[in-house]
Amino acid sequence: MASKKSGIPPIDIGIPEKDRKKIAVGLSKLLADSYTLYLMTHNFHWNVTGPQFNSLHAMFMGQYTEQWNALDIIAERIRALGYPAPGTYKEFVKLASIQEVEGVPKADDMVRHLVAAQEATARTARSLFPVVDAANDQPTADVLTQRIDVHEKTAWMLRSLLED
Repeated sequence: MASKKSGIPPIDIGIPEKDRKKIAVGLSKLLADSYTLYLMTHNFHWNVTGPQFNSLHAMFMGQYTEQWNALDIIAERIRALGYPAPGTYKEFVKLASIQEVEGVPKADDMVRHLVAAQEATARTARSLFPVVDAANDQPTADVLTQRIDVHEKTAWMLRSLLED
């Protein structure tokens, strides 16, 4: 991506540019899903009501805080690959597989929305593995593995709240 005139050396990390670009595109989708999930979780933290208020309010805070920290990890990996990270709502809406939730759902519906969004984010991360594996990109594989683990575990914990 560097211009020869700028004096900045080209990126030479052992991953061809075409592969770096594919990975960056996939990570951008993961970043969009992650940001959308973060915003949804924070919104639900602010607006949850009912008998489960205390437990859900605290649980959602832990989840959105973890998600917020993950955003930097994903964006910085995109940058390390030599591409700009998306950073606007307009870009995130185009890239995300998660739809925003209108209004303020009941507490159980919040949990259902979050289960679906956690699982969607895990699927987005998992879908990038073939490209990452083919490019021999272990740092991105590590990020994906960590994110999938968090999203699957969180989806399980949320789903457990809906069981009798």
